[in-house]
Amino acid sequence: MRVRSVAVAAAAALTVAACGGSDDDTAGGDGGGSAEVTVWMYPVIPDQDASIAFWDQVEADFEAEHDDIDLTIEQQPWEGRDEKIATAIASGQGPDLVLLTPDQTLQYQVSGGLKPLDGAVEDDRDAYLPSALDVVTFEDELYGVPIYHTSTTTAYNMAAFQAAGFTEPPATWDDVMAAAPALAANGVSVLDYSGSPETTLNLTFYPLLWQAGGTVFTEDGSDVAFDGPEGLEALQFLLDLQEAGGLPAEAATKTNLVDGGPLTTGATAMTYSITLPDIQIMRTSLGAENVVVGAPLAGEEQVSFGIPGVLALTSINDDEDAAYEVASFIASPDVNAALNAEAGTFPARTDVEDPTGDDALATLSDALQYARPGEVEPTSRQVMTVLSAQLQAALQGSKSPEDALADAASEARDLIARGG
Repeated sequence: MRVRSVAVAAAAALTVAACGGSDDDTAGGDGGGSAEVTVWMYPVIPDQDASIAFWDQVEADFEAEHDDIDLTIEQQPWEGRDEKIATAIASGQGPDLVLLTPDQTLQYQVSGGLKPLDGAVEDDRDAYLPSALDVVTFEDELYGVPIYHTSTTTAYNMAAFQAAGFTEPPATWDDVMAAAPALAANGVSVLDYSGSPETTLNLTFYPLLWQAGGTVFTEDGSDVAFDGPEGLEALQFLLDLQEAGGLPAEAATKTNLVDGGPLTTGATAMTYSITLPDIQIMRTSLGAENVVVGAPLAGEEQVSFGIPGVLALTSINDDEDAAYEVASFIASPDVNAALNAEAGTFPARTDVEDPTGDDALATLSDALQYARPGEVEPTSRQVMTVLSAQLQAALQGSKSPEDALADAASEARDLIARGG
């Protein structure tokens, strides 16, 4: 992938500091090694206790094999992730390795916050899915080592559909729209949507935009394209559903939390962007017999969201060889397989089998063929922020869909012109 010639303003603020990871006196655990590597990990495993136990074991197993490296895996929350990572890199006080998405990886690479880590995969590069490597390869250098791959698809509360007279779950936009009035008559919204700016558009608006045949950016990344007819069609689809009682009443402001949300209370009948852990929450709340998992929703195109999670090497690091060892270990087949089993994710390697034990896994695995990894451009995250606010305004009725997209595009073009 070619990096766009975009000068990111944050680059001037970044300090390439040689501090070798966390300055916490407790960093490095009990390994006693001469090198220290700190990893920032996020709740890929949703269960907090299980996540702590898993990464503590990974840390212990690594140090048992590498007595010259002290590894500290610090678990971080999803909330405020971008701000905290950017601040850490700019100050030179933070992790050596950090878990990123592809769009984040390009953002920090362009700004000078990351270093390439081809050395971490030099012995087994061919074992990785080419697509998982390509999406984080910029200027012919690798900036992320994939450690898992996510997949999302549809899930339905079939009890709600059957109560409204439907025996088959909606598979297309037309099906969803047709079901909305009957479900609304029963006090149930047909489709879940989360309009809070805290929720990534990768799980909300972008899949609908892609299903309409659109993209966020033009092919060369020099401009935005979400204000075209496809973007308007996707937003109008949401607004038409809202008018028909087909979205949750709080759609403009709700977050994507499934546990305790309308999907689990029975107030909403389906979602088009769900992972295995949240499917399991739906089953617990609604009864497994009432939850059906289906293929990705189709508009003009059938598309879902799914990305590799990658470990990226920050400019803070001052011992690349030690960081390569850590990244290679966490991405290894044994750790990769164990992580997938705990997190409900999929391997980013060809030498690791898909996890088993849940019948939804096969459907989620099939959905990978429809998955797009988000919009990988240097200003992706900033553009997402301005678009989120304008989409919320449209859902709240304070702007027409045309004005909301036009205003978002104007702000986004200013961002691109300034380089972020």
